[in-house]
Amino acid sequence: MASFPIEIMATGSATDPPPLIPVAGDLAQGHVALQQRPWHSRWRLSSIGDFAERALGASGFDRAPWIAVSLCFGISLWFLLDNPWQWSALIGSCGLAALGGWLMIRQTDLKQFGMAVVAVSLAVGFGTGLIWARSATIGAEALPAPQVQWYQGRVLEREEQPSRDRIRLVLAVRDAEAGEARKIRINVPLERARDDLRENAVVRFRARLMPPAPPMVPGAYNFARRAWFDGYAATGSVLGEIELVEPPPPPTGLAAVQRFLSGHVRDRVDGSAGTIAAAFASGDRGAITEADEEAMRDAGLTHLLSISGLHVSAIIAAAYILSLKLLALWPWLALRVRLPLVAAGIGALAGIGYTLLTGAEVPTVRSCAAAVLVLIALALGREPLSLRMVAVAAVFVLLLWPESLVGPSFQMSFAAVIAIVALHNAEPVKRFLAPREEGWFAHVGRRALMLLVTGLVIEIALMPIVLFHFHRAGVYGALANVIAIPLVTFISMPLIAIALALDAVGLGEPVWWLVGQSLDLLLGIAHFTSSQPGAVKLMPQMGLGTLSLFVAGGLWLALWKGRRRLLGFAPVAAGTLLLLLTPVPDILISGDGRHVGIAEDNRLIMLRESRSDYARDNLMELAGMSGEPVTITDWPGAQCSRDFCTVTIQRGGRDWHVLMARSRDRVEERALAAACERSHIVIADRWLPRSCRPQWLKADRRFLGQSGGLALFLEEERFTSVAQGEGEHGWWRGREKGARR
Repeated sequence: MASFPIEIMATGSATDPPPLIPVAGDLAQGHVALQQRPWHSRWRLSSIGDFAERALGASGFDRAPWIAVSLCFGISLWFLLDNPWQWSALIGSCGLAALGGWLMIRQTDLKQFGMAVVAVSLAVGFGTGLIWARSATIGAEALPAPQVQWYQGRVLEREEQPSRDRIRLVLAVRDAEAGEARKIRINVPLERARDDLRENAVVRFRARLMPPAPPMVPGAYNFARRAWFDGYAATGSVLGEIELVEPPPPPTGLAAVQRFLSGHVRDRVDGSAGTIAAAFASGDRGAITEADEEAMRDAGLTHLLSISGLHVSAIIAAAYILSLKLLALWPWLALRVRLPLVAAGIGALAGIGYTLLTGAEVPTVRSCAAAVLVLIALALGREPLSLRMVAVAAVFVLLLWPESLVGPSFQMSFAAVIAIVALHNAEPVKRFLAPREEGWFAHVGRRALMLLVTGLVIEIALMPIVLFHFHRAGVYGALANVIAIPLVTFISMPLIAIALALDAVGLGEPVWWLVGQSLDLLLGIAHFTSSQPGAVKLMPQMGLGTLSLFVAGGLWLALWKGRRRLLGFAPVAAGTLLLLLTPVPDILISGDGRHVGIAEDNRLIMLRESRSDYARDNLMELAGMSGEPVTITDWPGAQCSRDFCTVTIQRGGRDWHVLMARSRDRVEERALAAACERSHIVIADRWLPRSCRPQWLKADRRFLGQSGGLALFLEEERFTSVAQGEGEHGWWRGREKGARR
């Protein structure tokens, strides 16, 4: 049972032989033995060290990928550990371990093992220090409390979101009380969104601002952490009209080009296909409808909407191949210049330009870096698809944005790339894809089969990550991707490029029609796949330990060589077992106490009917349920008054009586105390008096202010809280109220 605050819980051995009395000869031998330092011999003959040395030598240990993994491990430990003294102790321990590895190299035969210890220790310590420094330098302290007032600030960014009937502005405003500038993000309804509300305009407005929200319940999206690293002090909505104090300069730069390109594409292609085409051309996803986004997600095709590896690789590959073929038509140049080197430079410029045009988001920059490394390898005649190249790209991204490690985009992208490279570098796959004398049909069939197998491997690699972050995953994604990836890569994107080029002379309309047809087919595949029975797998919150087993097993399978790589299946099997045994929370309580979800008879009972989908969707996802929830007033087993509701839940062979507050009106204290005494759990979005003493848990505003949202598991008589995973990191406001694990 978890522990709760008081107000909530009622050298030598007996069998050793006797020492022998030494004689003079023995003393002389002992003196010689001391000069030979027998502890060094024991260290050198250590069975663990020898085994590690032999294993590293026999398996062709490549340090580069494991150094990248160690860097990731150091960054992740900073997020997992609670406070600065633990981070400092970790960095110090890594330094001592590196010193020990250096001594192994200098004074023993464990050269490879010592080098591995030094490299891994330094990478782990550097990763911890890197993310700590990043947090300290760019982290933005949140507003202390919600507030409504007038602000004046300069527009930094403008994001179009017509599918949500709004635009989003990022501004730098002056805080008169703090005497410093703050970066905020506000939503502006479309009816108030003028064209002059763009970058570098100075505006005055009245807005309601909120501190960035922490996870609503354990396992939910942590916007407070994201806002901390993005520099947002608050988010909110504008109230009334926006006054233009200083007009913006004429639109210039990539932002203006991106906005023009997005509008131009949507004007040429109608409907949902136009919104997808605009995303491919400019990276603008703001016009994609929620229904289309959900269908693409449940069909396993969301990666096609994010400008990342597939799109950047297609652009770079097209530029590389076209330039190589065209330059080869010039004999004078072909005889004097290495054409692959020139084509690689042209492909790199095309990829960088496309990355900048589409917003230079982290996934795009990461993909561009990896693709440029592949071009460099091609130009130098090296193996282009290697795990070492993937490791270099990962380190490059983490040096710039170490916080991206804990986001789903980084994890999913690199998991997919590692799976692809490891699969295609396996000897059976190389033999299967090796050139041979065969007909066209057999050649295409082998490639199609390999594409399907690759899709299946990617789906298996991504499934734990998707379930951990989103609590749902498409089951038929591999089948959908067999058609969707070639469709986008070889038809839709080339057609978009050709149509944009032909628009310069007014001849692009027929090609735009073909673009619309191809993207309508893509959306049709997404909606058809997502609507099939069993197409979506729902899962309650997966534990971090379970995800760690999958990650460790997958990395071992991908990065190790020889038969020892098969040991990676052991943690994967253990993770699969834990995943199947993941319990569904019996009760979910939001951090403010206003929203409560109770899992009963495969239905979710909600305390309040939320006016927005945010609370409902979070509770449904974390409970691993689909369908429409039921409000507690409509549940037959509940009894409600104007101020409170009670419901009885059977778990573990006993009845649990739950009392939940519905209003903030004053209640007679004696009656409340009597009701609390009869209840096991009391939940309220206000402070309750000390006389309210339930039998197990009192989750009122005082307690929730320290713990954050809660997930209750009644049969095990335990709960998890948001605070348990936050520690003393800057974005967690509960640390100011004494929240501890």
